[in-house]
Amino acid sequence: MSDKVSFELVSPEKLLLSEDCEMVVVPGTEGDFGVLAGHAPMISSIRPGVIEVHEGTNVTHRLFVSGGLAEVTNERLTVLAEEALSVDDFDAADLDQRIKDAGEDLEDAKTDEARHKAEGTIALLTEMRAAI
Repeated sequence: MSDKVSFELVSPEKLLLSEDCEMVVVPGTEGDFGVLAGHAPMISSIRPGVIEVHEGTNVTHRLFVSGGLAEVTNERLTVLAEEALSVDDFDAADLDQRIKDAGEDLEDAKTDEARHKAEGTIALLTEMRAAI
């Protein structure tokens, strides 16, 4: 048995990352979980958060996902992400402004649907900001 797990991160548009690594930490809806070679098979939904790819003591990739599904086998982890972005590409000032704008949208919301949409946007942007 290999000491590496094969990891693939897929978005609706394309394959974003495919590599063998020592461990991947995934933001599951029931809590973060780490996947190593030999992991028990499972399927989990993913909440907005950061996927971390580890090689030894180094984190080689930090990727923000807005949600999706993870399928784990004893040799492979496949993440089907709604959207995935590199945390390195985030701009704190831009995210702060977007959170402020979404807060204004929430204050101006006239319908439950508009309020719900603004609340969801604020929650997602806040998770993105926390990832920096």
